[in-house]
Amino acid sequence: MAGQPLSFRAFLAARPAGCQYGYGHGEGLGAMRDREFPRLRGITYLDHAGSALFPESLLKAFTDDLRNNVYGNPHSQNISSKLTYDTIEHVRYRILQHFHTTAEDYTIIFTSGCTAALKLIAESFPWIPEGTKQPSSRFCYLTDNHTSVVGMRGITASMNVLSVPIKPKEILLAKSRLPAEEQNCTTPHLFSYPAQSNFSGTKYPLSWIQDIKSGKLCPIEIPGKWFVLLDAASYVSSSPLDLGVHQADFIPISFYKIFGFPTGLGALLVNNRIAPLLRKTYFGGGTAAAYLAGEDFYFPRKSITERFEDGTVSFLDIIALKHGFDVLEKLTGGMEKIKQHTFALAHYTYTVLSNLKYANGAPVVRIYSDTDFSNPDVQGPIINFNVLDENGEVLGFSQVDSMASLHNIHVRTGCFCNTGACQMHLGISNEDIQRNLQAGHVCGDNIDLIDGRPTGSVRISFGYMSSFEDAQTFLNFIIATRLSKSDAEIPFQSVTKLTTESVPDDHLSFNSANKLSQILQISDGELRNIPSEAETTGRWQPLEPEAESIRAAVSETAVPTCRKGGKPITVAKIYLYPIKSCSAFEVTEWPVGNQGLLYDRNWMVVNQNGVCVTQKQEPRLCLVNPSIDLKQKIMVIQAEGMDPISVPLEANTGKEAVICESKVCSHRVKTYDCGERIAGWLSTFLGRPCRLIRQSSDVKSKSHQKNTKGLSSATNISLSLVNEAQYLLINVASILQLKEHISARLKEPLGIEELIQRFRANIVISAPESFEEEEWVEISIGALQFQVVGPCSRCQIICIDQQSGERNKEILLSLSAARGRKTNFGVYLMNQPLHSSFSDTLSVGSQVLPVLKENTEIQPPISSEEKCSG
Repeated sequence: MAGQPLSFRAFLAARPAGCQYGYGHGEGLGAMRDREFPRLRGITYLDHAGSALFPESLLKAFTDDLRNNVYGNPHSQNISSKLTYDTIEHVRYRILQHFHTTAEDYTIIFTSGCTAALKLIAESFPWIPEGTKQPSSRFCYLTDNHTSVVGMRGITASMNVLSVPIKPKEILLAKSRLPAEEQNCTTPHLFSYPAQSNFSGTKYPLSWIQDIKSGKLCPIEIPGKWFVLLDAASYVSSSPLDLGVHQADFIPISFYKIFGFPTGLGALLVNNRIAPLLRKTYFGGGTAAAYLAGEDFYFPRKSITERFEDGTVSFLDIIALKHGFDVLEKLTGGMEKIKQHTFALAHYTYTVLSNLKYANGAPVVRIYSDTDFSNPDVQGPIINFNVLDENGEVLGFSQVDSMASLHNIHVRTGCFCNTGACQMHLGISNEDIQRNLQAGHVCGDNIDLIDGRPTGSVRISFGYMSSFEDAQTFLNFIIATRLSKSDAEIPFQSVTKLTTESVPDDHLSFNSANKLSQILQISDGELRNIPSEAETTGRWQPLEPEAESIRAAVSETAVPTCRKGGKPITVAKIYLYPIKSCSAFEVTEWPVGNQGLLYDRNWMVVNQNGVCVTQKQEPRLCLVNPSIDLKQKIMVIQAEGMDPISVPLEANTGKEAVICESKVCSHRVKTYDCGERIAGWLSTFLGRPCRLIRQSSDVKSKSHQKNTKGLSSATNISLSLVNEAQYLLINVASILQLKEHISARLKEPLGIEELIQRFRANIVISAPESFEEEEWVEISIGALQFQVVGPCSRCQIICIDQQSGERNKEILLSLSAARGRKTNFGVYLMNQPLHSSFSDTLSVGSQVLPVLKENTEIQPPISSEEKCSG
């Protein structure tokens, strides 16, 4: 086993005692995956904490059920409705059985999900507000809780009930037992904690439930009676929960976390001892025993379920749950086996990750965990981490996510709707959160580093269908991209950031703390044999987040200086892309409009659901060639094997034009459909249903505007269907230097024209120095003035050959290595209003006059020989 740490034998040898891999039925896990999850071929899905994946047999059983039975509204009294009602009641019992309890102890209230269940608790709990004669209630919650739990305090605050956040270490130090004279107080308090942290996978003690309810453990020192809300959404996706033993008062769950289907359905399990105390103000259909429309009279139904399930429940989705439980039991044998299987994978992956070291002994990752992954009773199948460089600096999670996507590895990044745990593990203060917000960072965006400090992390999680190969692929990805031979290469730098020393070859080194560490000894030769498409990838460093760079733009207090001397800079090429993500249309001169080059990205292709399709989903879009004929006022679209087709340039403003809303990235845009003829043409060529839509010229909609800091002339910049800015500029000198680096890493060298096309710029300039464009504040081209608003952070589209549609992920990996772990290439421009009477036209050959950032000196690039010498 020595020298094969990523082998199946090493994995089996490292399993914790009592943890079984697989489910022990006749066919192996691989055969089950092939049959039940064929869509996972070629994909490594590691976001099971985000959502489980549904098996084929679940869908088949459910759809067969729907085809063979008539299910009516359960509030009616006919035969089909009675069938629905009885089936729903059967599902309720099946849920109770799954959690080892009965209808005598718990009532199930169906909701739209765990979040809706939590909101219901906050609204109906029998709080006693401040200012009454009785002692007031408290809502206490662990800071390591999902946003939806913390959000309950908004409701409690409106009821004049105080909320008290408690850190995990504080509950462990909480005082046991109140004085005897305070134990008789009946004021209800609520304490909420997760059975499993969705951030780190830490499993908090279920024994807290009884300890808190009995008064043995008090979250805070206050007289009253404590009730416990156990957020089980993350826990029950991979672990058994026995409510016969651990009798929490409220247990909210979401079923897609367990089965993957249906989504939009959850439940609240309510302990029957507190159920009668719950209060409700709103009443919906099906919840009233009687009420008057003309007078304030309402009498609720007696059943807690009927009282709290407003309106018609999602009865078909509820029926799907029966098949979910059946199929899950058949495929796995139950939750205990799922717990063992998923933990075996997590334990192995954690052990390898935590032992990966650079040649200088620095760790490759920083894992955020409260456990050592030795016991599945205290740790779930979630690993949260950040990737580090050799100096211990965090690489941005967006960079890691982009690289993982190239390998078809699906991970989760950010703070995972758990700010409290994120703060605790990453050392982010309350002031940091507020400063980050002011800097433009919001939950869920891709701004991963601010002032060099991480705003979030990377999370991988395993589910019941996860395999050893999933863990192996992920670990190979980390090893290949962090510890490959190319780490020894010196990346070329931006002309203003010429550094540093060469880095010696990295070799894996492990400490020998445990038995797996003794197995994990990889020689340099064995490292080269690790199967991965990214054998020759370079190191990465954090991305400059593109959204942050756009916002940062240029400091309003900067004093720009003009570029002095040197050869003139000219416009070498001009491209526009009439249809977003389709082929370029090259011109020698072109009119400039208020959104950029006239007709640039005015159209886009959408799928049957109206969602924008790009080359990320459909690489063959690059083979669709649009061209603009200004004289005939048409756009001609061509593709190999298809007859040319034309679309009028004049906007359709007639009554027949259907205006709809679409989205480009996070921007809402007004669009209209271009008709059946072009939709059929595109659908035939691409082999999938799609349509062509165009941005509406209706100025009243003010669609797709961007607030861009640093632009002195306007607060709102009008955009076409672009992602970030009106123009994208690249430099031929930068392309040439990148080409030199990439060509050394590829079997077949790339042509300069091919590289230019991959970067899909509007303006290609010829400047003497590579990457000097990154040091400009603004530029003038003829009578036109442009503000430089930040670098373009590249995505996987540059991996697509614009002539063939074929992918080669080495391009992005090479760019990352060449740019010193960044994937920036080119700069975004915004057009400033003209201050002269010259025509608004951009022409090839025009001189480019840049203005530099303050105190920046342009230096000549180092030669290849200098780079090799370190």
